[in-house]
Amino acid sequence: MKNLIAFVLSVALGVLMVLSLTNNDWFAQFGYVDLADRVSQSYIDKDVTGNPGEIIFGITSNPENGAANIVTSIVVDYRSFDTLGEVTVLFISALGVALLLNSQDKNKRLALNFKPNFMLRVGSRALFAIILMTGVYVILHGHLTPGGGFPGGTMIASSILLLYLADDQFRTKVKGFKLLEGVAGSFYVIIGLLGLLLATYFLQNFLPTGTVGDLLSAGVIPIVYILIGLKVGSEIAGIIDNFLTEEEVSL
Repeated sequence: MKNLIAFVLSVALGVLMVLSLTNNDWFAQFGYVDLADRVSQSYIDKDVTGNPGEIIFGITSNPENGAANIVTSIVVDYRSFDTLGEVTVLFISALGVALLLNSQDKNKRLALNFKPNFMLRVGSRALFAIILMTGVYVILHGHLTPGGGFPGGTMIASSILLLYLADDQFRTKVKGFKLLEGVAGSFYVIIGLLGLLLATYFLQNFLPTGTVGDLLSAGVIPIVYILIGLKVGSEIAGIIDNFLTEEEVSL
């Protein structure tokens, strides 16, 4: 009965959040944006062929990189090689933490000074799904709205941290995160090599950019952001596990 009450309260909170954001004047409707407010006029003038000086959200086809978010255009297109270096720095940091703390799968979960009650456990599971899906949404729409792989990945990792704090028995599968991190990083490099092979230089976009504002647009940018989100989320989740794990001593 207690679990049912906690579940009903969590669902009611979620519905209240959705209703509060729906038809709210403070939040613009998704997809409606004046692109001229987000990019420079020189970018607009050089970016459109056949219709100079005007980019229409949801109509303009095949612009230079196809991203409606100018920050994404810079981070994952014009200076994507720098972003690969930033992801590598995070990987080195995660590796250093793992080597320093010497965390192994056989080590035990660090004991908390408090025992989470059932309300905290049930509520955290509901919030876990909300935070996780929000992180996925931010990653998938990084080329359309503010967001992308880095904030989306940290959201995914924060959902893992929530479960660690709300359940003293929870522990992630570290090997799975290590595998996911390695695969995502490898595919990032492979995409860069394909740009060198199929286009002109490393990490150059070699796919059609589509229509500005469409989910399937901006060439390789959404793919790169998905890989960054998976890599960042898995690395930070691994760091969390390392800090919340202690060596198991046999007596």
